[in-house]
Amino acid sequence: MSRPLDGVTVVSLEHAIAAPFCTRQLADLGARVIKVERTTKGDFARDYDDRVHGLSSHFVWTNRSKESLSLDLKQPQALDLLKKLIAKADVLVQNLAPGASARMGLNYETLSVNHPELIVCDISGYGDNGPYRDKKAYDLLIQSEAAFLSVTGTAEAPCKAGNSIADIAAGMYAYSSILAALLQRKNTGVGSHIDVSMLESLSEWMGFPMYYAYEGQTQPTRQGASHATIYPYGPFEAGDGKTVMLGLQNEREWKQFCEKVLLDARLASDPRFEINAKRSEHREELKGMIDEVFKSLNAEQIIARLNDAQIANAHVNNVADLWQHPQLLARERFKTIDSPVGELSAMLPPGVHSGFDYRMDPVPSVGEHTQAILRELGMGESDIVALRKSSAV
Repeated sequence: MSRPLDGVTVVSLEHAIAAPFCTRQLADLGARVIKVERTTKGDFARDYDDRVHGLSSHFVWTNRSKESLSLDLKQPQALDLLKKLIAKADVLVQNLAPGASARMGLNYETLSVNHPELIVCDISGYGDNGPYRDKKAYDLLIQSEAAFLSVTGTAEAPCKAGNSIADIAAGMYAYSSILAALLQRKNTGVGSHIDVSMLESLSEWMGFPMYYAYEGQTQPTRQGASHATIYPYGPFEAGDGKTVMLGLQNEREWKQFCEKVLLDARLASDPRFEINAKRSEHREELKGMIDEVFKSLNAEQIIARLNDAQIANAHVNNVADLWQHPQLLARERFKTIDSPVGELSAMLPPGVHSGFDYRMDPVPSVGEHTQAILRELGMGESDIVALRKSSAV
């Protein structure tokens, strides 16, 4: 069964998370992704940890289904080989330090002269221009600059997201932008330059807080795991010590919550709580009333009442629970992939397609495909041996 990006070749000068997450998704759809890595050590994300049978959790997550080509791009021979490879590619992705690709002649302006059909996607912290262009950018720093920390955490202290949310946002927009560029090229025959910044990507995801604080109005407050502006919407403790997450979205649900969960229909018309804005304003009083009811019930009893009232709810799972989530297992969302340390479990990409199966190929070792790729470029065995002796590959 063919895949949407079969026949598309992507060369990626990538490290860490944003670019690898983008290109792994292109590989999921069938693209051939050639990951260019440093000789010997490779992508520094390989050394973040050793939690997956000795492999890095970050690396396993973002690098399956790729080919690894190791090159020392400080050596002219290696850079020439890369340029030959790019000449045959459809897409070049890079998230090197600001200005690094341009210094090697790998920027869109230079490459498009001889390869007008090439799509070049630059992923950076702050974008290709502006006063912040050359600033170092890591995920937590972007969470801070994009005001994410100002709305995340408790009243006492901000908290970072538990995953690499700024990298993920940038990777997603790079991925969707490349898909859009491939569609556009099909119509025009011409490639394009894509400039994706982590700051702009996460700022887009901050749209609700930005508009909530429009023209100097007070921004949403940090409320821990509770919603900042809708109440009740968040975690509540049951009498057995477990936590139940619940959320109300409208006044119909508020009435049902009072009648069928709190068993107090009169509370629905209490002037302190009759609309969401007032419930949010008086959340501490309302929380006390909810806690008083919930302390006499265990978590499953509360969930049963919430289900009966058709109120949205959820268990507060830990990461181990997610690997065994009954819904994910029922939908067969895990598949076995190969790696340098043997078989590993991997989650299929979101979106179940009737027309094709996702590509789920091995996680590569550093430089695993170097020799095969060099042969594709016309290198003979003696040439490859010479390159290895010079440490160019």
